[in-house]
Amino acid sequence: MTMAPSKLNHEVKDLSLAPIGKQRIEWAGREMPVLKSIQENFAKNKPFAGVRFVACCHVTTETAHLAIALKAGGADAILIASNPLSTQDDVAAALVSEYGIPVFAIKGEDNETYHRHVQIALDHKPNIIIDDGCDVVATLVKERPHQLSDIIGTTEETTTGIVRLQAMFRDGVLTFPAMNVNDAETKHFFDNRYGTGQSTLDGIIRATNILLAGKTVVVAGYGWCGKGVAMRAKGLGSNIIVTEINPVRAIEAAMDGFRVMPMLDAAALGDIFVTVTGNKHVIRGEHFAVMKDGAIVSNSGHFDIEIDLKNLASQAKEVKEVRNFTQEYRLADGRSIIVIGEGRLVNLAAAEGHPSAVMDMSFANQALAVEYLVQNKGKLTPGIYNIPQDIDQEIARLKLEAMGISLDTLTKDQLEYINSWTSGT
Repeated sequence: MTMAPSKLNHEVKDLSLAPIGKQRIEWAGREMPVLKSIQENFAKNKPFAGVRFVACCHVTTETAHLAIALKAGGADAILIASNPLSTQDDVAAALVSEYGIPVFAIKGEDNETYHRHVQIALDHKPNIIIDDGCDVVATLVKERPHQLSDIIGTTEETTTGIVRLQAMFRDGVLTFPAMNVNDAETKHFFDNRYGTGQSTLDGIIRATNILLAGKTVVVAGYGWCGKGVAMRAKGLGSNIIVTEINPVRAIEAAMDGFRVMPMLDAAALGDIFVTVTGNKHVIRGEHFAVMKDGAIVSNSGHFDIEIDLKNLASQAKEVKEVRNFTQEYRLADGRSIIVIGEGRLVNLAAAEGHPSAVMDMSFANQALAVEYLVQNKGKLTPGIYNIPQDIDQEIARLKLEAMGISLDTLTKDQLEYINSWTSGT
């Protein structure tokens, strides 16, 4: 790691990468008009003056615009990575030297460094935490209960993080409000489906240069992310198999035209595997045992636990890097299994993450959610709150406006009709 002098506390790979990062940040901004509008409003009103922020996010060009918007609003914010392989080092450098935002993130940082950065974040004594995966909040609750009184609230935009927050609330340890950004309609309908769908396949293709047409792609999980991956892979000519534990989602996948079966059956048929469940060991020893020679395994869930890599390593007589972010596990029986991105988020480990057009809405939700928390400081009881519908609708309206799309409006007669119970057949 090359460290260059800076007046800001930071830990990034190389500050000399900043000019490239700044150029890429500016390019992403072309597709983020909603967040730009919010940033301009924040700059005028300074809603976060005197408020300390920690943002634990994927450090990408899109995240940069969220950090810039928060700073414009007066926030005293620092940024750390939410995943050891998701940082774009040039962006991290640019945020420090070009935008004056402290960043602690290095692509490929080890787990010790990652957890040290979480502690550095908590040393900032945050009032607001923007979390991806709930690591900062969970560490705060477990290790620093004396800081809980400083917290106004948190926001979370991953399914994994929401599951952890729900468990914390059930256990009675969530002592402040948490905004469920993940389930906002302008987040999961677009970010999870179109963003994850496109960026996951982008990561697989960049890492392997494999032709998807004619291949059998196994998608583990048919939530919004799984739907997006399956839809995009089908569009590129793949044959799709879905594995599920939820009977309703399984029916939906079947009616969308996909084969549905248990992973053990799918494991023998698949050429490419993508896990998007948020759970652990979705692909494990008994599945590796029946996979084809050359099967490609990847994960697009938040943490690197969906694929049981320890089990795979125990079966391997050799592990080697065959392409960037692509490892071949050679098994004792002569078969090889290919793992992309060390089982971490394939779209960020091997590619650039979601396109900025969808992250525009996701980060607009984050920005307005933290503004809502600050505006309602002391008024919200501990718990998990959905994004207010008027915020969701306003984000959609701003996005449509930026896209040059207009809507119909109801006539007076139509308004009276839908608000009356006396009209009918």
